[in-house]
Amino acid sequence: MSAPPPPDKCTSTPSSGSSFGARVLQFIGVEAISGLILLAAAALALLWANSPWAAHYFALWNWVPIEGLTARPVPLSLWINDGLMSLFFFVVGLEIRREMHNGALCSLKLASLPLLAALGGVAMPALIYLYFNSEPAVHSGWAVPTATDIAFAIGVLALLGSRVPNQLRVLLLAIAIIDDIIAVLIIAFFYADGIALRGVGIALAGIALVLIIQRTGQRKPMDFAIPALIIWYGMLSAHIHPAIAGVVLGLLTPMRDASGSPVERLEAALHPWVAYGVMPVFAFANAGVALSAGPAAASGLSTGVIAGLVLGKPLGILLATRLALSARMCALPEGVEWRGLCVIGLLAGIGFTMAIFIANLAFFDAALLAQAKLAVMMASVIAAVAGLVAGWMLLPRRSD
Repeated sequence: MSAPPPPDKCTSTPSSGSSFGARVLQFIGVEAISGLILLAAAALALLWANSPWAAHYFALWNWVPIEGLTARPVPLSLWINDGLMSLFFFVVGLEIRREMHNGALCSLKLASLPLLAALGGVAMPALIYLYFNSEPAVHSGWAVPTATDIAFAIGVLALLGSRVPNQLRVLLLAIAIIDDIIAVLIIAFFYADGIALRGVGIALAGIALVLIIQRTGQRKPMDFAIPALIIWYGMLSAHIHPAIAGVVLGLLTPMRDASGSPVERLEAALHPWVAYGVMPVFAFANAGVALSAGPAAASGLSTGVIAGLVLGKPLGILLATRLALSARMCALPEGVEWRGLCVIGLLAGIGFTMAIFIANLAFFDAALLAQAKLAVMMASVIAAVAGLVAGWMLLPRRSD
């Protein structure tokens, strides 16, 4: 997800520039196509949920596939949000692991600009949301407008074609992945329903088992299936969202072994499945909101989410970058100008996948959740259009 590091930094065995560049281009291609599939899945869900057959849509996701498995029935939507999305978070963990080894997060010098920009892009939307929502009933939604959807953002950026220099694309990817890290931490610490130490102990036992298996030299993915389930169950028992177990496993994956890079192999194998399968299924299961649930722009909740994503994201990123440059804490990459930063700031306001995921954790009231989802979708469309228009107006067409 990032440009290759200098050969003397971050890793003693860096990938060759050409192979690394090929992986970046492959990743961008997958994300661009995934963004279009996500859009189609969300549109189909929204149409079905507002059609004469809407009852069948909601009945599908409330269906309980396996009766009597737990004390409380587990509907299909929960199998997707708690189970299938663990694979999405596993790939996120692999991406973070790789970036920390030989990418945009492998040194403070490389990570400082995207890190500070991402922090600004999280803080400003949260403050804007809280400004419009002083009622305790909706305080919990402060994190909804803080997340960026990488697939949608890259998909829209790809529409600008040769106008986008590679350094700008890499910077957007770096900001987005740090945004993911922050979102994971927010989910773990702010949306945990009172952490239970027993569950933490179970998760730690699963982590210890992973490390023991690694010490024995085992590298087959199935060798880690049982420890993965133990960590997942431990997270669930600890009242931490169980999908976070995927991030933990991704971070525990060794970067190098005798046969190459397990991180890169797993990421290459799983990324298309997540991009073309898991994320569209999640969108299809969660984007279907009845428009009769209430006008999306009529409440402080909706206004806070829309303003947070559309205005807060670019303002936060640009302001944090300006302050960091003034304090000489970082420097703009070669080839990146302020007009380009404006474009990626606007595109960072495309929330969708992670924003909807957080909304599911923040709101238990069906009406509030419906408003939050509609606001996320509206804001994402506005941010995408604004980013495209800004790109066409601000970024010159390049001959290369």
